[in-house]
Amino acid sequence: MLFVTSMAMGLAIAAPLGPIGALCIQRTLAQGFFAGLAGGLGTALADALYASFAAAGFATFAATLARISTPLGLVGGGFLLWLAWKGWPRGAPAPQAAAAAQRPALATAALTFALTIANPATILSFAAIFAGLGLAETASLASAVQVVAGVFAGSMLWWFILAGTVAALHHRLPTAFALWVARVSSLMMGGFGLWALANAVA
Repeated sequence: MLFVTSMAMGLAIAAPLGPIGALCIQRTLAQGFFAGLAGGLGTALADALYASFAAAGFATFAATLARISTPLGLVGGGFLLWLAWKGWPRGAPAPQAAAAAQRPALATAALTFALTIANPATILSFAAIFAGLGLAETASLASAVQVVAGVFAGSMLWWFILAGTVAALHHRLPTAFALWVARVSSLMMGGFGLWALANAVA
């Protein structure tokens, strides 16, 4: 039951279509299913890492969060703004897709891992859900492993569904769809970047 609850938590945290979701869609359109899934893998690993911190001890996790939330917000916000600027389409879609196709899946996974780790919203989501569901009180190693594995499985399930759906519908979508996804992705990352910087400064 604990594994299922944690899996649902991982799915719920991953599902909202934020900047990483838009980036995953963009990678899937440019490189295919496994590139999009690689982006999801980075996020799922970061989710599992935060889940392990919370499962190890909520009080310690919360105290650490209070100390690092501001620098993480500054770093994450700046990183998102840089990605928004880098990802904004500046030419014909075809050359951009070709350039994106040269990026290895490992680099995509590392990018989304860093983005998720530096996203204060993700940290706060785990803190709130762990406290609300009482998962922070889980003390045994076996229970902690179930929580972390469930969060990872739930997160990966969402990215599998998202990348699979986009890959399956890719050839049925209008030719300008990839261009608009790139624009929306950049705007979302820029917006979230400004929001993260504003919260960190405030």
